[in-house]
Amino acid sequence: MTSPATRNAGSNDRVRMAYLVSHPIQYQAPLLRRIAKEPDIDLTVFFGSDFSVKEYKDDGFGGVGVKWDVPLLEGYQHEFLPVLRDNARVTPTTPMNHGIARRLKGERGRPAFDVLWVHGYASVNALHGITAANGLGIPVLIRAESWLGDRERSGAKLAAKKLFFRTLSQMIDGVMPIGTLNAEYWRYYLGEDFPLYLMPYAVDNQYFQQRSAEAAPRREELRRELDLAPDRPVILFASKLQRRKRADDLLEAYKRLAPSPGAEPHPYLVIVGDGEQREALERAAQQSGLKSIRFCGFRNQSELPRFFDLATVFVLPSRHEPWGLIVNEVMNAGRAVIVSDEVGCQRDLITDGVEGAIFPAGSVDGLTDALRRTLATPGVAVEMGRRGLERINRWSYEEDVRGLRQAIAAVTKKITA
Repeated sequence: MTSPATRNAGSNDRVRMAYLVSHPIQYQAPLLRRIAKEPDIDLTVFFGSDFSVKEYKDDGFGGVGVKWDVPLLEGYQHEFLPVLRDNARVTPTTPMNHGIARRLKGERGRPAFDVLWVHGYASVNALHGITAANGLGIPVLIRAESWLGDRERSGAKLAAKKLFFRTLSQMIDGVMPIGTLNAEYWRYYLGEDFPLYLMPYAVDNQYFQQRSAEAAPRREELRRELDLAPDRPVILFASKLQRRKRADDLLEAYKRLAPSPGAEPHPYLVIVGDGEQREALERAAQQSGLKSIRFCGFRNQSELPRFFDLATVFVLPSRHEPWGLIVNEVMNAGRAVIVSDEVGCQRDLITDGVEGAIFPAGSVDGLTDALRRTLATPGVAVEMGRRGLERINRWSYEEDVRGLRQAIAAVTKKITA
């Protein structure tokens, strides 16, 4: 049976889509390559900054120099907009560019695009793009990460936010939720009847499954590098060492796994990442007297699957985590995951006791219990990881493309969903 994309490929209905985003993002690049393969979608990506393509200092990693070792610009059409302000950070006012309206307008005064997709809504660039598209009669779609539980706000701020969204709802044609909590956010602010098209927050499942499989034959090599005995389980944390990631909660919970005072916990704790809390965490680990904790520093995208393969269980104890794509990545390695109830992906990817465990954010007791349940027997974590792999296979770029096509079809009438 011929797909809708193939049926339309030779027609004049090829939809011209502009995507406006702050900078090349390592998680998004493979998705953009996948979208660009749709024969009836003509995608052009407009970036505000190129800082992520070069080596840059990431404050979240404690100022460590970061240069991604995966291709960020290959396989899709893209342009960098002329810069007014760029300090290699993403804020409401940076990057700031000009030329957005000109590129959307085209050379003959008619719209150069059939639809504009904007990542986020609270930046000068995003609002500039939305306003320009409105003036040209170009439909606008938005994708963002927010959810209702991500921050406490005063009554005045909430009132102002609702007023902002009342205006925004008149300027956009649809939103593409990344998951359940994000969809609840949009319904709360835009109303139950506002058009939503699910576009799941996914990673390149094939890439991470392949890299994890390739890491398996070298597992003992990494064990020797980290001085880990082969008969002990491994608890893995891999993220920025920021306060909101709550690695200190994990360290405290880990200490409670010791069978008696002065004894070592049976599992190892491996911490991958860097950031503002690294020094304090290393000091706390040293003061504990435990010899089974390893700090591995920042590791690049292509290196992480080696650590996923090594892990028995992965833990992300964050507060205010909009999604947590690292969880998607680990699930592609078939590993059990433990997350707090403030990690946005948990409602869509993890059921407590099935693919892993969920505990109340900030509760060391809850995290300790989750670790004990997951590591109760060797088979528990293995079965959780197997079920997690099955679940993540249904949360992929193919679902992203399906949701995007539905949104484009609804607002342009030019392609079939």
